[in-house]
Amino acid sequence: MEHAQEIALLEELQGLKEQGLFFLDDDIVQENVATYGPQRFAVEKKLFQKLPRPVALSSELSNPGDYLARDMGNLPLLLTRDDTGQVNAFLNVCRHRGARLTPDGTGCATRFTCPYHAWTYSNSGELRAVPHQKTGFPDLEKTAHGLTRLPVRERAGMIWAAGDAKADMEAAAPLDADFAWMGLPEMAIVSSEDITLKANWKLLIEGGLEAYHFKVAHKKTIGPHFLDNLSSYARIGRHLRSVLPRTSLPQLEGTPRESWRLRDHANVLYTCLPIGQFLVMQDHVAWIDAEPLAHDQTRLRLRLLAPKDTGSAEHWARNHAITKTTLMEDFELNEAQQAGLMSGAQTHLTFGRYEGALAAFNAGVNKLLQSID
Repeated sequence: MEHAQEIALLEELQGLKEQGLFFLDDDIVQENVATYGPQRFAVEKKLFQKLPRPVALSSELSNPGDYLARDMGNLPLLLTRDDTGQVNAFLNVCRHRGARLTPDGTGCATRFTCPYHAWTYSNSGELRAVPHQKTGFPDLEKTAHGLTRLPVRERAGMIWAAGDAKADMEAAAPLDADFAWMGLPEMAIVSSEDITLKANWKLLIEGGLEAYHFKVAHKKTIGPHFLDNLSSYARIGRHLRSVLPRTSLPQLEGTPRESWRLRDHANVLYTCLPIGQFLVMQDHVAWIDAEPLAHDQTRLRLRLLAPKDTGSAEHWARNHAITKTTLMEDFELNEAQQAGLMSGAQTHLTFGRYEGALAAFNAGVNKLLQSID
């Protein structure tokens, strides 16, 4: 993001504040309650597996030989950085009998040996060794039995992967400049925590897309630090950027614009479609990574990203605790909301004109569903 754009975003919100106005969409939008139910979720599962999504910071694979194994939309994902420095993405599955090649986690390895029959692969995916091959597999073509490769893209400090060989990895490109602006290439994970919630994944994402609830749901935490029901949003490719101004925004009046810094006066939330959010704060970023498990159950990975070798452990732990406390205020409401939606009390949700980002997010998900097989 160029500094001129930071100024423009602050000027827009400052103008609305001065006039006592809100950032409004043209129309009220209704969303069917079934969007958050089991039949819809059965279709949505394809999104999490097939489409590009952020899966790791570049710093998680800093050196040749580093690897990371974890699930991606119920697919076992293995990321490696090979001897050339290239990042690779594979299914973490031995091509012999389908065993998981390595447990979830991180480490450094140039080769991976299956724990079942010891077939061995390089970290660039080639099958290197098969015990008793001459006797048991005399005609085996090793080149045809390498690890199953997945599309992967590394830019601006972020690694994206997808489970479909035909996935358009350049769908991530519109966020490259913003990811560089937020400092991801120089960041590392300094805190991480997994939470499983009884709520639909979309409800958990929607909670951060509007400031209408700040003074109510967060009245004892962050509510006093943010302007009432004032935020803006914009589409960046198929993704969204939301700007949530703090109460310090009016202090910019009369100050030189060259000194304005967006992060000093607003939180900036990036919502990557289909899934994943990055909340940019003054000196760090919270990465909220979702793994939907069922229509009413989602596992979230909450990670605090900070510039490498800066700040104390106590400082980052305190910031992680503040972020988690605030998010849990939303998430507890989302769990109750999920139960309410499934109760039959209503057929539709209503998004007001200052909740346009919610409508834009759902419209984006609908469009993606129509685009995949």
